[in-house]
Amino acid sequence: MRSNRVTFHHPVAFWLGCLAVAAGVCLHLPMYVMAAPMHYRLAGMPMDKGMLVGMVLIPGGVLLAAWGLMPRLAQVRLTTHGGEQLHWRVADNARLSRAHWMLVLALSVALTIDVMKPASIAFVMPGMAREYGIEMSQAGLVAMSALFGTAVGSVAWGRLADVFGRRAAILLSAILFMGTAICGTMPSFRWNIVMCFMMGAAAGGMLPIAFTLMAETVPARHRGWLLVALGGVGTSAGYLAASGAAALLELRFSWRALWLLNLPTGALIVLLNRYLPESPRFLAKAGLHERARAELARFAGSADVTTQGRVEAAPIFEIRQPRAGLREMLQGRHARITLALMLCGLAWGLVNFGFVLWLPSNLEKLGLDAHAASALMAQSALLAIPGIVAVVWLYLRWSSFKSLVLFVALTVLALLVFAAIEVGGLRASALTIAATVLLLIAISGVIATMIPYAAEIYPVHLRGTGSGLIAAGSKAGGILGAVLGVAGIFDRFLISALVIAVPMTCAGVMLWRGGVETSGRELESIQRAIAGFD
Repeated sequence: MRSNRVTFHHPVAFWLGCLAVAAGVCLHLPMYVMAAPMHYRLAGMPMDKGMLVGMVLIPGGVLLAAWGLMPRLAQVRLTTHGGEQLHWRVADNARLSRAHWMLVLALSVALTIDVMKPASIAFVMPGMAREYGIEMSQAGLVAMSALFGTAVGSVAWGRLADVFGRRAAILLSAILFMGTAICGTMPSFRWNIVMCFMMGAAAGGMLPIAFTLMAETVPARHRGWLLVALGGVGTSAGYLAASGAAALLELRFSWRALWLLNLPTGALIVLLNRYLPESPRFLAKAGLHERARAELARFAGSADVTTQGRVEAAPIFEIRQPRAGLREMLQGRHARITLALMLCGLAWGLVNFGFVLWLPSNLEKLGLDAHAASALMAQSALLAIPGIVAVVWLYLRWSSFKSLVLFVALTVLALLVFAAIEVGGLRASALTIAATVLLLIAISGVIATMIPYAAEIYPVHLRGTGSGLIAAGSKAGGILGAVLGVAGIFDRFLISALVIAVPMTCAGVMLWRGGVETSGRELESIQRAIAGFD
């Protein structure tokens, strides 16, 4: 292994695993190609021997690649069980270098692909329902399965990132993307539900870990705006890629082509691995001090970027060998912030996957026809795009947690306006557009600041776990929103607005009272502030 760059602990196993997954997917393609005269309809067809072999190769390849990414047991024990306290002074005042920008580009590509996967479900469901002869409500089980997968994946991958490493967790998500490409060749609807759960797990796991790696690698003065911008660009580009792929491929190659894209897009992330370094802070915590220095030198342009020694006075809790477990997130100030962010994520999921999902139909009840309601949503979304610039500016120039509280408050305000529209019988188009624009800007601001903030406030040994837990909270809100939507809670503005406004308000108050400033501060300084040393 080269000393100046982290590769793989078992490189042969990793690459053989990747090849096995790719081969397993390719063994499914002949049946798809043979079905071209039938517009690629495979429903009800039996799996041939090649597909059955592929079904064995894919999980075997994933396990083999995971072993290739797994650190040696001695490092795992050091990561999860304690050791001596070390003081590291990292290059938080360094300028953004070419290595930083390559990392930003690689993570932008990864997040675009990550967002594209679940976003494709909306374009897949109609064709899937027609081919399998099922109702759209039944096809919705695919979306529900993917949502459950994202919640589980966020927690599981978060913990994996704190034990195996940030880079390993991202690459393992990419390999699962490759394997779930066989969704595009499944003759059974039930297999699509299973595979969409796996795809959701990979997507849910990658997002918070990408923010974690960025937070631990970018200098403090640039960290905030880059994190928020990364989220905004990745989300927008992901939805654009999903809609663009549907427009280009679905009509000619059927809905199945959108799932088959998982193979090349997942492989692209794997091939970008050279631009995905391991976090120097994680390496230091794992006892790999020379590699940590090498990675810091790669980004700072100098080998003299760290100092190491035993802590004499107040320890820096960020770089220490800690006890493992989630208990520390449930104690003291961390517990208050964690609870507030979980509640905020839950409420955001209710808005995004509940209130907004039912918004067009509720607008129709106000007197707008279906086309006018869709046009209003499109206009509002277009007007909301400049709001991302405001989010970045506020997070960088004003305050990280206060910016989050501001967008939480704006979300509550927009919900109350919709409630007033229904109660007061208001039908003014300008008011409805204003409320919709405000809501879309507000929820975009909430998610754009919440996940980066979570990636900044946890200590290094729990940063992946904490970020994953907060991301899982937002997905849990989405699941709850889907359930409440089926129950009819979102059929009226008044009831749904109040259901969401209460937890959202509680989250905002808790964050205002217990939040800690992170903008422009070193990650170690943030931990001292939370612990009460600053």
